[in-house]
Amino acid sequence: MALFSEQEQEQVRLAIEAAERNTSGEIRVCAEKNCKGDPIERATSYFYKVGMDKTTLKNGVLIYIATEDRKFAIIGDSGINELVPDDFWESTKVAMLEKFKSEKLAEGLVTGITMAGEKLKEFFPYLEGDKNELPDEISFM
Repeated sequence: MALFSEQEQEQVRLAIEAAERNTSGEIRVCAEKNCKGDPIERATSYFYKVGMDKTTLKNGVLIYIATEDRKFAIIGDSGINELVPDDFWESTKVAMLEKFKSEKLAEGLVTGITMAGEKLKEFFPYLEGDKNELPDEISFM
């Protein structure tokens, strides 16, 4: 069985597209069924693997989710991490978890994407001529 239906994948892609429309930042979602070990370490590994560290302004955000193991993490690059409040990623995770508890994984991802997008817009507004540096689709690992 697929991790997400086509409709859920489109919902996530559209949320990323909408969030990135207002910022020079980049958001990616990486998903897999299982995560052996720490989800932050796994997310960090994928952060580099999918090129999130290559954004010009170091303003990439990666949301990682392991659906069967019920683990997830959110990490940002140095540019965004220096600017968001210390508890921002944790408060974002709490908001996402509320949706996840109701088995609404795509909605939880959209919540996290939206919250990250709002902060990216605040600190890294859209720049004229900005290009989408990375794909918006979920990366299945």
